[in-house]
Amino acid sequence: MNLEERLKQKIREVPNFPIAGVNFKDISPLFMDSQLILEVTGQLSAPWQEKGITKVIGVESRGFLFGPQIATDLDAGFVIVRKAGKLPPETTSISYALEYGNATIEMVRGAIQPGDHVLIHDDLLATGGTAGACAKLVEQLQATVVGFSFLIDLEFLNGKAVLQQFSQECQALVRYT
Repeated sequence: MNLEERLKQKIREVPNFPIAGVNFKDISPLFMDSQLILEVTGQLSAPWQEKGITKVIGVESRGFLFGPQIATDLDAGFVIVRKAGKLPPETTSISYALEYGNATIEMVRGAIQPGDHVLIHDDLLATGGTAGACAKLVEQLQATVVGFSFLIDLEFLNGKAVLQQFSQECQALVRYT
């Protein structure tokens, strides 16, 4: 059984959570298996080894689970991106539209420098809205988005198409079609 199949066996689907019609992908069972964690982290890091990554962004909050280890594997800095109001000043932020309203994300000012080569990591790619906002923020800071890393890609929501304007490099270990 390959890694994607093993991960799909571990990922728990919770119907109608957090709202009706959504099937939440609960990745917490993965963290009961230390060898699987190491394998997942290695596979998330591998495509980026020779890409010159200087910073890895982890998107709140499940991007914080594998993001620091990916950054360590790539000998890169780790940058936390959170919802507005969760980080101490001074911050750099961007607002973006969601299906149900607007949101703002932010990072500590100076975490991304002009010329940085950035990998954006989150646990799940859905519509691409949050990862796309991160990419816009990176570009506003005169850095380069090298690519996107996800544990899960909900391919039926076409998030990858949204991200292609920033980078053609988009990796996921598990795909739901």
